[in-house]
Amino acid sequence: MKQKFIYTVIILMTIVTVMVKAQNITELSIDSCYVMAERNYPLVKQYGLINQSKEYSLDNVSKGYLPQVQIGGQATYQSDVTTPTLNENLPGTVPLFETISKDQYKIYGELVQPITNLFTLDNNKDLVEANAQIETKKIEVELYKLKERVNQLYFGILLIDLQLTQNTLVKKDIETGIKKTEASIRNGIALKSNLDLLKAEMLKADQQEIELLAGKKAYTDMLGLFIGIQIMDETEIQKPKMPSFSSVVERPELAMFDQQKQIFDIQGNNINSRNLPQFNLFFQTGMGRPALNMLSNKFDFFYIGGLRLNWNIAGFYTSNKEKKILEFNKSSLDVQKETFLFNTNLEVKKQFNEVTKIESLIKTDNEIIELRENIKNTAQNQLANGVITANDYVSYVNAVDKARQNLLLHETQLLMVLYNNKITTGN
Repeated sequence: MKQKFIYTVIILMTIVTVMVKAQNITELSIDSCYVMAERNYPLVKQYGLINQSKEYSLDNVSKGYLPQVQIGGQATYQSDVTTPTLNENLPGTVPLFETISKDQYKIYGELVQPITNLFTLDNNKDLVEANAQIETKKIEVELYKLKERVNQLYFGILLIDLQLTQNTLVKKDIETGIKKTEASIRNGIALKSNLDLLKAEMLKADQQEIELLAGKKAYTDMLGLFIGIQIMDETEIQKPKMPSFSSVVERPELAMFDQQKQIFDIQGNNINSRNLPQFNLFFQTGMGRPALNMLSNKFDFFYIGGLRLNWNIAGFYTSNKEKKILEFNKSSLDVQKETFLFNTNLEVKKQFNEVTKIESLIKTDNEIIELRENIKNTAQNQLANGVITANDYVSYVNAVDKARQNLLLHETQLLMVLYNNKITTGN
């Protein structure tokens, strides 16, 4: 019943996944792309394998609480046997004891209940849990790196969308110029060559739109492969809110470093446990010749039970050095963590300087756009009155377009730097 239930759940999850992928996603956010990219990445399957391996390992460790059963036997031939002095043949007497055979046999079963292990196996369980958590943290670190790649694709698409919008504004400006020039031609104050120049600029803007759409298709196809869905042309790529800058590092690598240090502590406890005296209750029974009665040469059953002590003191020879090695490993891990934080903080400082620079550029962009817009609007009236040529008007339109393009680029760069900062710091 349990297996049938599991199979049913898997089938339902597969059907739901297919249905979700088949749906037309109308809008995408950067956060939803992060989630879908992690779910779609093949490495995520490793989570289930780690959990299964942990469960099997814990089950094996738990077997240490159970009595241990072993079966043994031996068949031997020896060059001599003990012969009791009283067994010497005297004239007219019968031997008091049987002569023990030189070929001897023994088969037995032994039941051993560990006692010391009942108090030390928890360390082994902790070690299994800690190792599984480290493997999980490693996967989290790898999946976390996906966000950087998603950022590049997502903000690439976003920038192209903004450029397409700007291209539409340019085409409107050119269309306005065409209408004014056509009116001027009818009034006899403009040449037809001015109109041809504006129409050529309109075709150039159309070509720019084709190139932008092709670039967007390439980016959306790659992002779709990452997140596991097909991104349609009508899917809206949402512009994320401007996040705040952070300098506090909370990366998953830090949790992995802490988890690795915990393993060294558990291994130190295991060294101490390994050097403890091992007490076991045991019960042994079997059949042999001779059995426990060494004066009987017959096959017979026997049993024996009691408390057994084993203490391998050789472990004390190396335990101190082993603990020192663990301390060295912990110190090495501290150095790795310190190096990671040092490099991360350098990157955060670099990002802070980049944010400061881009914010200053955006402020200047807005001022430039305002001035260029005023010049362009004046040029429209001059074009209508034949004061300037179409070529002059196009240069003013292109100047406004370039100023707007710079603003779009800087705003997108600022968003991307701030989102990269979120990934760098883990916030």
